[in-house]
Amino acid sequence: MGLIQGFFNAIGDLTWGWALIPFLVVLGVFFTLISNFVQFRFFTKMFEVLKGDPEAGKHGHISSREALLVSVGGRVGGGNIAGVAVAITLGGPGAVFWMWMIALVGMATSLFECTLAQVFKQHQKDGTYRGGPARYIIHGLGEQFRWLAVVYAICLIAAFAFGFNAFQGNTVAGAVQESLGVDRLWSGLGLAALAGLVVYGGIKRIAKVADIIIPIMAFGYLGMAIVVILLNMVSLPGVLIDIVANAFGFREAVAGGMGAAISQGLRRGLFSNEAGLGSAPNVAAVAYVPHPVSQGIVQAFSVFIDTIIICSCTAFMILLSDVYVPGAAGTDGVVLTQLALASHVGEWSKYFLTAAILLFAFSSIIYNYYLGENALTFLTENPMAVHVLRGFVVFLVFLGATAPGATAVFFFSDPLMGVLAIVNLLALAMLFPTALRVLNDYRHQAMAGKSPVFDPATFPDLDLDRAAWADARDDA
Repeated sequence: MGLIQGFFNAIGDLTWGWALIPFLVVLGVFFTLISNFVQFRFFTKMFEVLKGDPEAGKHGHISSREALLVSVGGRVGGGNIAGVAVAITLGGPGAVFWMWMIALVGMATSLFECTLAQVFKQHQKDGTYRGGPARYIIHGLGEQFRWLAVVYAICLIAAFAFGFNAFQGNTVAGAVQESLGVDRLWSGLGLAALAGLVVYGGIKRIAKVADIIIPIMAFGYLGMAIVVILLNMVSLPGVLIDIVANAFGFREAVAGGMGAAISQGLRRGLFSNEAGLGSAPNVAAVAYVPHPVSQGIVQAFSVFIDTIIICSCTAFMILLSDVYVPGAAGTDGVVLTQLALASHVGEWSKYFLTAAILLFAFSSIIYNYYLGENALTFLTENPMAVHVLRGFVVFLVFLGATAPGATAVFFFSDPLMGVLAIVNLLALAMLFPTALRVLNDYRHQAMAGKSPVFDPATFPDLDLDRAAWADARDDA
């Protein structure tokens, strides 16, 4: 067992340690510059999706907004509460600034990877679509790269559907036991039952549930942050100055100064918003949109929501409190966020935070499950395999909740996420010319005063599923 753990630790060191973060940053900056800052030029368009799309419902497809909310539910999780607190503890307030910066760059990466997921999506018999990195590797790069797509799919199932879902169950059960005194057995049973009800309905039920709980989750947490900011409005300018000053080493809050701020900010920011990791494209592909770039723009918005909005909420709650002491050790993670919030509005806030953790974790569970399902359907077309996966995921959620020590078995999750991220980034780099062609097609139509519609005939050299775009052409 020790040998296996050492092997995966080495993989983690080789990916997250020195290769992955620079790769993500360099590619994100490259995509931003070559695309002429596409994420900023289309920023106002990101809000248009919030009004919904009646055409999607007419055809029985998943709408762009529903796909957005599923991906937001997946991106927004424990990293937005515990991860931000850890980043501030280890990197000082300056880590928040670098989280913002990597999110702004990551918006471009997410736009391109989700655009490619749409370009190469495949139409299914039930009217839905499937896509993501495994499929754009096969249809974009060719059959000779199938082995790379298989590696990606296996890592996605193991890391997200198995490992991270066990951790989410553990997080919820721990928070409920700490704040409400409910035994882990009962919270585990309840969470597993809810997860089972949703995942057994497939992507359509997952999307419907996300359409309800994600706005409640996001606006509730944002509302609490606004209350905290209003209560401490006088101190806000000082906190903003501290964030910038620490980010550039003018004021050292922790050992390591600017280096610690950059390291923790980039690491926690990337882990939270998942831009470039190849997870969100699996969900982006299910949406019904007239043009692939339309969903790419929407998915860039989910990175903005995750980091610039939700992570900032946690950061301001902590930095505006008297609980956080720069350089002090001993209190971090959820505990620091909980103590900070209690110092602002009272002890009752621990119940609010427990509810937030429950919603964050539950939305991540159903998102993680769908990632696993999508990867599994790439590996095998046997319908029984999906039923086995659903049962196993529900069991792992229960196991993670009731036996917290069992989550140690899933030590391979982070290293495998690093592997699938490297695979996705390699594919993105090779397929970037294709993504840029599709982006230019969108821009040319928009500049001509048209509502951009994707026509597969315009790209005869690409291996596209024309049936996936038939409804869009008809509606246009």
